[in-house]
Amino acid sequence: MFASAGRAEEVTYADVAPLLKERCTLCHSGPSAPRGLRLDSLDGIKAGSERGEVVTAGDPDNSELIRRLKGSSVPRMPMTGPPFLAATEISLFENWIAAGMPEGAEVVEAASEPIPADATPMDVVTFDKVAAILATRCAKCHTDNGLMGDPPEGYRLTSYDAVISASDRVRIVPGNSAASELLRRIRGQAQPRMPFDGPPYLAESEIALIEQWIADGARNSAAVPAPMPVGARIRLHGQLLQRWQLDDLPLEITPQTRIDKNPRAGDRVRVRGTLRADGSIRVDRIGTR
Repeated sequence: MFASAGRAEEVTYADVAPLLKERCTLCHSGPSAPRGLRLDSLDGIKAGSERGEVVTAGDPDNSELIRRLKGSSVPRMPMTGPPFLAATEISLFENWIAAGMPEGAEVVEAASEPIPADATPMDVVTFDKVAAILATRCAKCHTDNGLMGDPPEGYRLTSYDAVISASDRVRIVPGNSAASELLRRIRGQAQPRMPFDGPPYLAESEIALIEQWIADGARNSAAVPAPMPVGARIRLHGQLLQRWQLDDLPLEITPQTRIDKNPRAGDRVRVRGTLRADGSIRVDRIGTR
């Protein structure tokens, strides 16, 4: 089940700390860590979350941290997976806990690489840069067994694949943030505004980061752009600012578009459409709310 006792005794916090920093502390650090669980120090791990301890020294099988890493408890962690931790990496945590969670050598933080002079916070926005925002402000409801029970409208925000899923309708349109329902909810263009427990809502800098992530192609943590879900259904709400423009999004009306209740500029409207290969929307139906 585990490595030998001798091997388990060799594993210390100094061995697992680099993995925690690389895969976990993006979200689980600082005062806004989800459920108050901080994984950026040994004391934080031992303190656990607002729900109680997450590791039981000497008993990895009954440690919530291990169950989350393996996916036997959901949502599986880290939230930026897949890929999740390799079996050998999870085994390292198991051996450490089985050995009683020894501290080992002092963990020394490596010096950060200098930031290039021409770099900006918006350069190459990948999912790992927005995952912490989703984890701390959105995933508390949009997960299995969340604060509202089942995830609202079946939409989960606990992994990259779930966020970009178009299984029932598309909420992220790669390269077209104005057409992305997730962003429109966060901005308040569509109601109810999200997160549901706001105000406070997301800071402007957080909204801008998510907007740029979508505009850059909704890239995963390896910087691979999301595929365009051509033909997926789309549902949007907002204000018609001028003829056939929904807030900052131009609408494509065709002779086949059904127009209900003669919407005019200034009206709140709902739009149902289909996503095209270039990221534009063919409006199937539009009408006042």
